[in-house]
Amino acid sequence: MIRVGMVGVGAISGIYLKNLTEVFKEVELVAVCDLVREKAIKAQEEYKVPKVYDTMYELFKDKEIDIVLNLTRPYEHFEVTSEALKAGKHVYSEKPLAATLEEGLELVKLANEKNLMLGGAPDTFLGAGIQTCRKLIDDGFIGKPIGAAAFMICRGHEGWHPDPEFYYKQGGGPMLDMGPYYLTALTNLMGGIKSITGVTKTSFAQRMITSKPKEGEIIEVEVPTYVTGILEFDSGAVGTLFTTFDVYNHGQARFEIYGSEGTLMVPDPNTFGGPIYLLRPEEKEYKEIPLMFDYAENSRGLGLADMAKSIETGRSSRTTYKQTLHVLEAMTAFQSSSDKKAAVALNTKFVREEPMKKNPLKGIL
Repeated sequence: MIRVGMVGVGAISGIYLKNLTEVFKEVELVAVCDLVREKAIKAQEEYKVPKVYDTMYELFKDKEIDIVLNLTRPYEHFEVTSEALKAGKHVYSEKPLAATLEEGLELVKLANEKNLMLGGAPDTFLGAGIQTCRKLIDDGFIGKPIGAAAFMICRGHEGWHPDPEFYYKQGGGPMLDMGPYYLTALTNLMGGIKSITGVTKTSFAQRMITSKPKEGEIIEVEVPTYVTGILEFDSGAVGTLFTTFDVYNHGQARFEIYGSEGTLMVPDPNTFGGPIYLLRPEEKEYKEIPLMFDYAENSRGLGLADMAKSIETGRSSRTTYKQTLHVLEAMTAFQSSSDKKAAVALNTKFVREEPMKKNPLKGIL
């Protein structure tokens, strides 16, 4: 049994608490920590977590804990992860790995020096939807992949989120917030990214919060909120990615993989399930494809369970830093390319890990 300590009991923590205590059988959540102690106490009582710590440093000293689960806000990821690694703990972090590429590289260096595992979210690509898409592509259902197009379009978070300010600060914005889902799915379906050509802008310098409890407050926007660009994959395929907090849109925008013998319509990569649609020239219309893998429901924590299994067995983790760092470099390349008005080559390399394997015993990888 691999034991986990959670740092940060915010909005995303609920589904982790549920899944780590009810779904995944090879991990045990033994401690929670939050600067607001009442949040940690509530989590402890509701999910029967044995221990509560007031500070992350107290949690890091717990010798029972193997993996620190970092669920803090993006701009806090570096400090929490680095301190956990220094304390000798493996770390699984919510996305992104860090707020900047420089921070991400430093975390990877520290993890390697300490011989510790470092990885993280998103793990939606391990779910039934993206894994089924991967099988269809790998088995040749669309022929040779030649291109991709993915769009994440919304009008921001100030109209519904209780505390939306950090989405417009360092570590936020549509690319660092939602880009990890799309880029992680793209690289797991298409392979590593060779270069990126991007254009970015901040359409609105200020945002007014219209959701409670901060209704009426003004946010000063510090990050690009309209980010678009072209990806050149190692395979030679070419993709388009567009993320924005500036555009009114209803429902999921397009996410498609183009092949020499067909087109695959990929489900929302922020979810674990479907639907999936395949267009073959013989059919002349899209056909819905059944899901062929487990974990179609909200299974956050699946990537953490995979890391735990890799610690236990010695195999490579599917949510390793090799993936999260590559995605972080890709996300930051959109801005650097826009600044330079030129394509930016990526220095990190990514090779896909093995696909998921079905197990009739749910919760055991």
